[in-house]
Amino acid sequence: MKEFVLIFRSSRNPHANPSPEQVQVRMNWLGGIAAQNKLADKGNRLSAVQAKVVQPGSRVADGPYIVATEFVNGYMIVKAGSIEEAVEIAQSNPILKAGGNVEVRAVLTPDDKDQ
Repeated sequence: MKEFVLIFRSSRNPHANPSPEQVQVRMNWLGGIAAQNKLADKGNRLSAVQAKVVQPGSRVADGPYIVATEFVNGYMIVKAGSIEEAVEIAQSNPILKAGGNVEVRAVLTPDDKDQ
């Protein structure tokens, strides 16, 4: 199995805390992945305040923003046989119902020739 990073993005308030019901839905989703032995790292939420983007030319910008209306909310690492399988896992993430999106990226090892 290969590892894939799921990067969660949202355009909603980066400082809002999820409701207890939303937390439970997310925990159930995470538990389902763990029960299939496909969870490599549960990841963490990422700060929207303590964030900088380092750019060429020694420039540093505030925020974790990809575009002005979107921010990186968190990540996790799953184990899957292919990127298609990792995408299937991502497609069931509750963030999609809340207007967010999930980026799926393969974790490369020194032995990987395909980048």
